[in-house]
Amino acid sequence: MAGKLLIVENIHKSYGDLEVLKGISLELGKGERKVIIGPSGTGKSTLLRCINQLTPSDKGKVWLDGVEVTDPKVQINRIRQQVGMVFQHFNLFIHLTALENVSIGLTKVKGLPKKEARQKAMDALQQVGLADKVNSYPAELSGGQQQRVGIARSVALNPKLILFDEPTSALDPELIGEVLNAMIKLAKAGMTMLLVTHEMGFARSICNEIIFMENGKIVEKGPSQQFFSNPKHKRTQQFLHKITELYGEGR
Repeated sequence: MAGKLLIVENIHKSYGDLEVLKGISLELGKGERKVIIGPSGTGKSTLLRCINQLTPSDKGKVWLDGVEVTDPKVQINRIRQQVGMVFQHFNLFIHLTALENVSIGLTKVKGLPKKEARQKAMDALQQVGLADKVNSYPAELSGGQQQRVGIARSVALNPKLILFDEPTSALDPELIGEVLNAMIKLAKAGMTMLLVTHEMGFARSICNEIIFMENGKIVEKGPSQQFFSNPKHKRTQQFLHKITELYGEGR
């Protein structure tokens, strides 16, 4: 376990008779970025939710920085402060400004004084290119700007790891680039990231490893350049061909 920030070991999850995750294992070192790809309904989002225990797994273990997240005795809220989560839909409070949306977690969850929370929120919004939108409400922001507020909200908590669950899939095509650029900036700053996305060009450019999941299992994984240029499994080849047809080579 030495040197690994995140260890996921043999995670299983079922909903009634439907087995969604069938023994998923993966590791993430500090500063690494890995992308999970695969068809819809294959358990990718469920896996992310099991990692930070928004959805408890049925079997298996997760460690974050040497602490077992899946231990029933663990203080899960303290763990969640260390794991940012950026969702498909922005989940912003519509009655709060961008600044308030970012600072509320710092005051409510981390207990920071309001002044310090505001400064950290300002810094996080600046990081995602929204310094000029701090007093705007969600209704006054584009979808891409709202998603960048969501990213800033995670960044402000200074997490050890950020999970991204298809952060661009709810956006109009012309707004995707600004969100990906904010994520690229985070990656270059050394943020540890585990992402579910269909943005193949983005995945190729910033990720250390691509993980292909189907039917609740990992079919293939490998370094991004090798994975795209020479996938070993026929099913991986078929999926990449189909995704390239749909989305193009990406950015």
